[in-house]
This record gives sequence, structure tokens and C-alpha cells, in this order.
Amino acid sequence: MRVRSAQLSDLSSLSRLFDAYRQFYEQATDIDLATEFISARLTQQDSVIFVAVDADDKPLGFCQLYPSFCSILATKTAVLYDLFVAANARKIGAGAALMLAAKNHAEEHGFARLDLTTAKTNLNAQKLYESLGWVKDEIFLSYNLSIAAKSQA
Repeated sequence: MRVRSAQLSDLSSLSRLFDAYRQFYEQATDIDLATEFISARLTQQDSVIFVAVDADDKPLGFCQLYPSFCSILATKTAVLYDLFVAANARKIGAGAALMLAAKNHAEEHGFARLDLTTAKTNLNAQKLYESLGWVKDEIFLSYNLSIAAKSQA
């Protein structure tokens, strides 16, 4: 298994993984939406997607980073928004390898910090994050506001 940057040629298999990721977070399956979204990210280059692949270059999982900023630190940060490994590829180190690729990318591109959120019930992911040195925020709460706007990929 190795990790590399995702390419447009990965679109079909990556879209299936992205659709499964969305289903994990209780969204209805929608392969067309997944394909449109991932295609837009790859072509517009507004995120960085890493993909873990097997010896035959078949994608096993992915992570996606979005560049951001921290006003308090007055510097660049990145949000590791998505991390998913196919059920049949878990426990072989793909998640950790993807997380390390994200960290290396952040270091190489001058990001001061990586941020992520996960479901409170996603205990396996939390164990992985903490084993890699990520620290749970015990000070700040996270809030969201849904906006009824026209969807954009």
C-alpha cells in the first residue's frame, strides 16, 4: 500500500469511496453528486486529495484537505475535512498513512496547523488521531448554521 495525490483518472473509484464516506455520515447514496463534487475539487484544485492505493493502484481510502487561515495565529492552516478507508481495507495502516501524508503536505506548504472534526461516536478514528499526536480540543465548541442556498460543487 502507498499514498499518492489523487488524479482525475481516479475519479470513478474515488467517487465511490466518497459516496461510501457520505453514507457513513448518514447521507443517502448519490454517486452522481459524489462524482460531481470530487470532479470539481480535482479540476478546480481547491482542495488536496490523497489516495491510499494497493499494489494494483486500486484506491483503498482517501483524505481531503482544504486550505484555510487562522486569524489568531495570522497564518495559513488546513482543514482535514474527509478521511475514509474502505471497510475491506481497514486495519492495514491506510488511515495512518493518509494522515501522515496530510501532515507532510502541511509541513511542506507552510501550514501552521491542521484541524479536523469527527463524530463524537467515531471512537476508532479518535484513537487513530490521538495515536498520531492530534490533540482533542477541550476548550472550544463547534457550531454550524445551515444556509438554504443553491448547491455548488
